[in-house]
Amino acid sequence: MLHLETQSPESPMFQSTTMAVLVIGGAEDKVHGREILQTFWFRSGGANATIAIIPSASREPALLGERYQQIFEEMGAKYVKVLDIRDRAQGEDPYFQQYIEECSGVFLTGGDQLRLCGLLADTPLMERIRQRVQLGEISLAGTSAGAAVMGHHMIAGGSSGESPNRALVDMAMGLGIIPEMIVDQHFHNRNRMARLLSALSNHPERLGIGIDEDTCALFERDGLIRVVGQGTVTIVDGREMSYTNQKEVGPSDPLSLHNLRLHILSHGDCYHLHQNQPIAKVSGSLP
Repeated sequence: MLHLETQSPESPMFQSTTMAVLVIGGAEDKVHGREILQTFWFRSGGANATIAIIPSASREPALLGERYQQIFEEMGAKYVKVLDIRDRAQGEDPYFQQYIEECSGVFLTGGDQLRLCGLLADTPLMERIRQRVQLGEISLAGTSAGAAVMGHHMIAGGSSGESPNRALVDMAMGLGIIPEMIVDQHFHNRNRMARLLSALSNHPERLGIGIDEDTCALFERDGLIRVVGQGTVTIVDGREMSYTNQKEVGPSDPLSLHNLRLHILSHGDCYHLHQNQPIAKVSGSLP
């Protein structure tokens, strides 16, 4: 669980080098400006960064891990290692655990979120990563499948392009890094609004967050979510939902969802978790 600390309103926003959690919608720019990956590198210590890449969600973990390793080495990270975990027993590997103790950033690649959770959930390695994130000792980034696993409840799969209904989404347990969230990725690119709403219908106490491709929701330790990248971050707040027919209709029947709050945020916009308020793009400190 990510415990968010309260800082003064004068806390610097854009010059911060403090650790953060970066939830990336997938297909982030790996060639040109690399803004999101540069942000992770910077938040992990920049030239002093020691980065662990975990490509376990991928069907080609060695190839994908090598690609990210090359990117972060080109940026100038001090040391980058791929932890190619393909068996749960490796989550107890002392060598991997020691590297996690030494690193300043952990990057979870895309692929299959069920595979990622199946390999990492409840392992000593993952528990230590979560603890170090909670303590603000490391930055953690996840893209695509690596983003989907961030919540306690996870969207494991489903369809798009329909009205919200219970059969539209498959749910599973995530890694619980930011437990109050249900994350969906490739969001507007794959028309997943109905899928996220379907997930929230059964978990209205959670905050739904849909992240477009080449877009990142950056979670600061002071409770601020900052948007970085080319697309948008959609926040759906169902905590004041006044009515849903979710328990009364069949799996494929349309859902009623009353009194939801919706926010669409673009680059530079923020959302304050403690105040449940969006904040328009600013440069400098909070208003």
